[in-house]
Amino acid sequence: MVVFGALGLGRFGYSIVLPAMQSDLGIDNTQTGILATANLIGYLLLSVIGGAMATRYGPRIVISVGLAIAGLGMLLTGLANSFATVALWRGLTGIGGGASNVPVMGLMSAWFAQKRRGLATGIAAGGSSIALIITGPTVPRIIAAYGDKGWHISWFIFGGAVLLIAIAGAIILRNSPYDIGLKPLGSDGGPLPDPHKEKIRWSHIYSSVPVWHLGLVYFAFGFSYIIYMTFFVKSLVAEGGYTQASAGNLFMVMGWFSLLCGLIWGTVSDTIGRKRALIIVYLIQSVAFSIFAVSHVPAGFAISAILFGLTAWSIPAIMAAACGDVLGSRLAPAALGFITLFFGIGQAIGPSIAGAIADASNSFYPAFLLAGGVSFLGAIGSLLIRPSGNK
Repeated sequence: MVVFGALGLGRFGYSIVLPAMQSDLGIDNTQTGILATANLIGYLLLSVIGGAMATRYGPRIVISVGLAIAGLGMLLTGLANSFATVALWRGLTGIGGGASNVPVMGLMSAWFAQKRRGLATGIAAGGSSIALIITGPTVPRIIAAYGDKGWHISWFIFGGAVLLIAIAGAIILRNSPYDIGLKPLGSDGGPLPDPHKEKIRWSHIYSSVPVWHLGLVYFAFGFSYIIYMTFFVKSLVAEGGYTQASAGNLFMVMGWFSLLCGLIWGTVSDTIGRKRALIIVYLIQSVAFSIFAVSHVPAGFAISAILFGLTAWSIPAIMAAACGDVLGSRLAPAALGFITLFFGIGQAIGPSIAGAIADASNSFYPAFLLAGGVSFLGAIGSLLIRPSGNK
């Protein structure tokens, strides 16, 4: 549910609301890309800091405060009436998202042993899928019912939901199974040392060659997928002949197919290794983005949405598990925050570049083709990863 709020509503909710926002605010495609970039810059700023703070002070408090900030940012987005104010509050939403999503994914390394870690992070990543399933059909109905006020009301609903999840997180989450007398699920043998009593060695994170390599590979996902997700609905409405409602329905279909993707690919990575799983996923996503770019018919759009849905949130789940594999559960949130810096840079520049390409070429399709090429480079980078600890 933390992922559902921080990413599903905070980031991907923007895609389904975007056509109505753009029409009401009178902004061009480059500006819509800048709005997405503002959110992602905020996420980038707090991803590294949030991961480090979770390692130092515990994920529970950082996650709860981060979600509260994200919820406030969404409420203020709903009150905004200009490009500048929307950009400001989208940035605040990103700050809250980075402060909550990175620590909660890193938290899986504390609660699950290595052989169950990919499965666990995969399940958690499914929160984004729930958001697509819910917002895909409901937001177009809200916009149809309330007209120009519909996108404002959508953000109010998103923000209220995220604030409730923040309260629930503060009550329910625990920093470690040791806090309640348990061991990580899947651990073998006798008693294990509590990692939260170990000394933090920050140099192990920032000087680790495998961690830097993971970060560079993660950049490819951040750059490519955010172009696809940001302009998916807008492209269908502007160029694909879809209505807002029909585009929302395909958005929902993508969500249904992505519901179990993290679980499936997390389990695959537990079985065949993080490296092989990453190569397969990057190749599938490269095909999905390229099909969207070159096949301008409903069947092509549907195939693209299904292929992406089957792999959508698998790479963040695998990366979260890989950080625990490389550096252990105590340093996992900080390591994930560090590689999210690379991921965040990719996310921050992707929408602005794609929006500028769309304005220059009068089409989003070249931008989707660029996303497909960068995803293919991610597969090549994954091929060079050296296995560590995991198969």
